[in-house]
Amino acid sequence: MSKENSTPIEKLFGSKTRAKLLQLFFSNPNKSFYIREMTRVIDEQINSVRRELSNLESIGIIKNESFDNKVYYSANNKHPFCRPMVEIFSKKIDSNRDHDIKESTWDEYCRPVRNYLSGLIVTNRIPGQDGLDLLIIGNDRTKKLTRWAEVIEKKQGKMINYAILSPEDFSYRRSVHDRFIEDVLEMEIIEVIDPDNIINIKK
Repeated sequence: MSKENSTPIEKLFGSKTRAKLLQLFFSNPNKSFYIREMTRVIDEQINSVRRELSNLESIGIIKNESFDNKVYYSANNKHPFCRPMVEIFSKKIDSNRDHDIKESTWDEYCRPVRNYLSGLIVTNRIPGQDGLDLLIIGNDRTKKLTRWAEVIEKKQGKMINYAILSPEDFSYRRSVHDRFIEDVLEMEIIEVIDPDNIINIKK
């Protein structure tokens, strides 16, 4: 890892993979992840991820448990450093990445999936709390939108909570005041993309 290209957090913690894992765990302190899921989200090699998981587990900052023949890792909420780590990693640690996601126009960002996307709601969910980051409305029969959401996860370096609904499903749920849709619309909304005019709300 080139020190010149490292973020301040990576320099502080000595490893890009370690910093990414810490952000994944402590921006999602109530979630568990298995290894291949982590490698996909943080976009690092599995051997590097295994090595850093071992390091973090040895000092007790993370823990693991087995379920359904998989080992799941999560933040150790009882560790005395847990609260400070959440305060550090619940905020963006890479200003360039944050600029790509938050400050660039979502219209431009959605360009790769514009033929599949009927609508998008981007919320300002508090890390570690229940809620939805993205409500994606469109045709996902080819899983194009699912793969696009995975790209966003990699760019943010953390898991995102998203849901994909067909335009018909969204319109029906909206018409019957579905609780899930109502909850999303009551959240602080950063961006609304509505090319097919089916959402009909303002930011």
